[in-house]
Amino acid sequence: MSRRSTFLAVVLATVGAMIVGLGVWITRDAQQGAAAGPGGRGLPDNAASGSMPRGACAASVLLEPPCGAWWGAYVPYAESGSLKDAVHAFEKRIGRRLDLVYNYHDMSNTERDGVLLTADEQELGRDRMLMLAWESTVWTEPHHENWTETQLGWRDIASGMHDRDIIDPQARRLKAYGKRVFFSFDQETDFRTPDAGTPEEFIAAYRHIHDRFARLGVDNVVWVWTVSGYLGNADLMKALYPGDAYVDWIGMDQYNYYHCQRTAKWLDFDSSQRPTYDWMRENISDTKPLMMSEFSTAPDPDRPDRQRDWYREIPEVAPTLPGVKALVHWNRPVPGKNCDLTVNKGPALDGYRYAGEDAYFNQPLPSR
Repeated sequence: MSRRSTFLAVVLATVGAMIVGLGVWITRDAQQGAAAGPGGRGLPDNAASGSMPRGACAASVLLEPPCGAWWGAYVPYAESGSLKDAVHAFEKRIGRRLDLVYNYHDMSNTERDGVLLTADEQELGRDRMLMLAWESTVWTEPHHENWTETQLGWRDIASGMHDRDIIDPQARRLKAYGKRVFFSFDQETDFRTPDAGTPEEFIAAYRHIHDRFARLGVDNVVWVWTVSGYLGNADLMKALYPGDAYVDWIGMDQYNYYHCQRTAKWLDFDSSQRPTYDWMRENISDTKPLMMSEFSTAPDPDRPDRQRDWYREIPEVAPTLPGVKALVHWNRPVPGKNCDLTVNKGPALDGYRYAGEDAYFNQPLPSR
């Protein structure tokens, strides 16, 4: 999630103790069995339906829309604990249904956060696409509330230590779901070193999960390699790239933080995104589709209308970044003064609603 170097406090714990805890959860999993319904730990129902889309604007096998871009968001859980209710409330505010719902998971194997494709995700996925970010951590609080966690480590993941108890059960859930999903392993990975390991160990872990999924017949995952896009990490991002054979999309998380991070320069939408876009095209891939996997702007307390104008600029700018095929708004405040990154009200909502009405962000959704 956003700027782990600023907001994450890593909780120290031994891996041995963590694995004991995982064993307890896994035992409960086995006891519940596959007979449990979609609200339990049983395998998801197959959500793929209908025929493959046709026509000039039909999405590709890798979910790339040729005539525009997907409009998505990360929306935090409602106070009731429901992701479904939170997404529906957000959609009501913005006046449209999202194309793509982005959600984050840890590797705890718990009902709360460690099971890919929860009941809410499955229901939302019937009429939307899903993007699942899977972190190689165990979160301390529900839904990563304060960004504290225990790291499993890329070396151990690459070794196969967690295959049977963590990776394989979630791979089987994805396979059973059937419908294609976007999938990101350890997003913003450039802000996870060195705590999680070295770039070489990340590549080994990423490739191991990719290959393990393939071995288990998981063919409905679209692989998104996601980095922050912060150009101060340019060399590190290049070192973390797993290779074209392992990446379908490239994700970047760029913001206009302004006073949230005590910067004096306001970046409009174009200037907040284009430098990283150009760098990705020149240094990583000039053909892979790009996703703004997190984007947003902080407010300007002295000029509130700036947020509205920031979002209203998107329909004009996006077509000039032709490789960007999905825009996923980060709709959650981060700690600090002037750090409300949401579009829940006021000028920000007005601008975001306007942008979401544009035909460029209203493309035919695949049903499988």
